[in-house]
Amino acid sequence: MRRMLIMGLAGFAGWASPAGAGFFSSTGPVIAIFAGELFLGEAEGYLNGSGTISIRSSTKPGVTCRGQFTSSAELGGAGSLLCSDSATATIKFQRLSIFRGYGTGSSSRGPMSFTYGLSANESEPYLKLPPGKALRLDGKDLVLVDVRQLVPAILPVTAPISPAP
Repeated sequence: MRRMLIMGLAGFAGWASPAGAGFFSSTGPVIAIFAGELFLGEAEGYLNGSGTISIRSSTKPGVTCRGQFTSSAELGGAGSLLCSDSATATIKFQRLSIFRGYGTGSSSRGPMSFTYGLSANESEPYLKLPPGKALRLDGKDLVLVDVRQLVPAILPVTAPISPAP
């Protein structure tokens, strides 16, 4: 019985809690568009509504951002980030569920939109992608790619079409 209770609480604790994350915490993926660039990372939330976020540029791996947030079901959440390139950001977000949501931010680098706990496909409606860009999986990696609009071929008609006999 005790084992079942522990397993149940561990399931409540979340997405994919890493060892040492704490019994009453949950860690999940973050996808962010920060000043037109793709950033990926994770957020760890605690039972009291506070948490941390850590993201890394997908094109400039040396650029990382870390921050803290607080949230509630009624008010959503808010927080701040400090990046390794000295950029700062303030964020606000809305929960879709206790472990999933979306948000926006403003920063010294430009606007930001992000999701947490969502897949890439689920995230697209909530992310403000740069014009002409889309999220795609490249093997196991999520990347921001150019979208090429294919123009349908227009074939010239060389002879009138005869009705069928």
